[in-house]
Amino acid sequence: MTAILGISAFYHDSAAALLVDGEIVAAAQEERFTRKKNDAAFPKYAIDYCLKQAGLRASDLDHVGFYEKPLLKFDRLLETYLSYAPSGFLSFRKAMPEWAGPKLQLRREIRRGLGNQYQGRICFCEHHQSHAASAFYASPFEDAAILTLDGVGEWATSTMGVGKGKQISLMKEIRFPHSLGLLYSALTYFTGFRVNSDEYKLMGLAPYGEPRYANLIRENLIKIFDDGSYQMNLEYFDYPQGLRMTSRKFNQLFRASPRKQGEPVRELDMDLAASIQKVTEDIVLRACEHLYELSGVENLCLAGGVALNCVSNGNVVRKGPFKNVWVQPAAGDAGGALGVAQFIWHQLMGNPRSVANPDGQRGSLLGPSVSDGDLQTSLDQVGAEYLIHDTEAELAEDLAKRLDEGELIGIARGRMEFGPRALGNRSIVADPRRRDTQRDLNLKTKFRESFRPFAPIVLREHVSDYFQWDSDQDSPYMLMVTGVNDSIRQTVDPTLPKGLDRVNDVRSSLPAITHVDYSARLQTVDQLRNPFLWTLLDQFKKRTGCSVLVNTSFNVKDEPIVNHWADALACFMQTNLDVLVLENCVLEKSSQKAVDLEALERIRNLPFKNQQNKEKRQTLQFVGSLCLALGLMSCLVYYRFHAPAIAGIILAMAMATAGFACLGDSVRSAIESGFKHLTLPVRLVVTLVLLAVVYYLVVTPIGVLLRWTGRDLRRSEESNRTQWTPWMDRNLESYFQTY
Repeated sequence: MTAILGISAFYHDSAAALLVDGEIVAAAQEERFTRKKNDAAFPKYAIDYCLKQAGLRASDLDHVGFYEKPLLKFDRLLETYLSYAPSGFLSFRKAMPEWAGPKLQLRREIRRGLGNQYQGRICFCEHHQSHAASAFYASPFEDAAILTLDGVGEWATSTMGVGKGKQISLMKEIRFPHSLGLLYSALTYFTGFRVNSDEYKLMGLAPYGEPRYANLIRENLIKIFDDGSYQMNLEYFDYPQGLRMTSRKFNQLFRASPRKQGEPVRELDMDLAASIQKVTEDIVLRACEHLYELSGVENLCLAGGVALNCVSNGNVVRKGPFKNVWVQPAAGDAGGALGVAQFIWHQLMGNPRSVANPDGQRGSLLGPSVSDGDLQTSLDQVGAEYLIHDTEAELAEDLAKRLDEGELIGIARGRMEFGPRALGNRSIVADPRRRDTQRDLNLKTKFRESFRPFAPIVLREHVSDYFQWDSDQDSPYMLMVTGVNDSIRQTVDPTLPKGLDRVNDVRSSLPAITHVDYSARLQTVDQLRNPFLWTLLDQFKKRTGCSVLVNTSFNVKDEPIVNHWADALACFMQTNLDVLVLENCVLEKSSQKAVDLEALERIRNLPFKNQQNKEKRQTLQFVGSLCLALGLMSCLVYYRFHAPAIAGIILAMAMATAGFACLGDSVRSAIESGFKHLTLPVRLVVTLVLLAVVYYLVVTPIGVLLRWTGRDLRRSEESNRTQWTPWMDRNLESYFQTY
């Protein structure tokens, strides 16, 4: 048996994935356990889950891989500061303390995170190789072209290559600071959304606007080549060296300032969203056409953050040259954990690859089950009332009836999804035929922006009855957007004014899943990947004649998708959902008056008890050390400086601190917090001074000298043909180096 653990961490969306003899056993994002959206911390809880799922300990692991090379990333960071110094100090001040910690000591951090039980070597794959591996190895193709697009890895921002059998070979790359992902994020920032989190909101906003700025973007912000490569005009951006994504010149170009979060969405924001979406689709399609000519294969695999742009993906399917397209469901950084593990097994170890049907992702249902023990006993402990169905068929029939009656249902069954999409096991489902469904889900259930669309789930065998999609095509992971059929559309007055209230003007027989441009983010359901969800849709069709339901993630705004049964019950209790399904248990909201919310919260915090105990021990050690230091200082002042009065005051402080510390954990925490706040100004000043000395007296002179000799990241070689450059292959030993 060979066990391989893959890890992504310390930037955003940390995750862990475990392979045993090449098979995916488990994969999960850290945010689902810690309940911190896009948690970037070392994925301790995700790793613990993966090992538990396989019945292994860290000492049983044969290989551990990290999804990128930290020193190569640090090289890019330093090169950037050298190119911009003396500008960029604020960014330098923020970045360096972070890099001084775990990011530059990854081997130590990984071993420590594994309880110092793993003694083997650690593999460091390049960021885009991890993306490429996650896309190809889980795909249903023997050979395929591979395209990865995101913000930035180490240096690469876009790559293209080919996968054949057990080998992937990247051929070309585009390097930082030129980045399609960062261009899209810059517009995300300017329109008032959060970078590395809300790009999908910008995509959802696009149909409300007109692409009136698309040409302005092409003429000023980015030069696009015929082969899908591109060159950014860095005068309009601040992301290489600053704390903002866009510069003042960007503001001047669009005659506005970035929208602040919470402010009303402007017509400008809608039009910019439509414009950058159109530009993105153009670039991706051109890159696909070039890759098709380069590779000569009929299949395409996509990964990287830009591959989560399902509107662009649908455009590639409709207009692109490839016969088949497969997108990694966890296309962002979380998927890198899976990619590096697969890369080790196939590419570095040379193990053969068997193509799985329908794919190797197992429906992406790779996370924890709803309950670790007896679910009914757990529900009884918190006073929940529930009904039990003996079979899935009975459960599906009951839920179909409730959906037909307009009830909103939260479902938490089986294993959790890996990736950003809820695919039926941690979902909220509803009747798509009701006009008030979209409004109620957005404003009363998920408490999010009113313009956000909802996705349909549909029986795969009936998909062409509703959508412009062939029934022999898969879209199981909600990563493709297509149009609704003319039979679904109803006449709408074209003279109606445009704006965010256009959602109320959509005329469709399925209004809850039809976006304002008559598109839908499609998820096809088959019996193999998710038999219960297929049965539910089949029962709903038998009852109503409709093979479609609304599917949205089971969470509220700014929270991760629910994981454990207790997360689902807590979310259920704070929203207007009518019904909660936990495995085969059905809970009605009207019957939950006896639920003990405090007991429920204690259960939700149980997984973190060891961490809380560790923090308490650290606090106790800190307070003890503080008392000892004050006592020693008192002796020093008394014997060395002969100041008994001052020594007495310091000794009294030590004794008082020790006395208060005996009162309990909360008091000790207050002492630690108070001391840290008291010394914060001193620490900030010392840190600021040291960083300023390094930046202005070391980095700046070196940077000026390098620029004087012609080495300047801001200068790009002018080209009329391409920005693609050859990918540099590595030897086997290099994968065990951090650079």
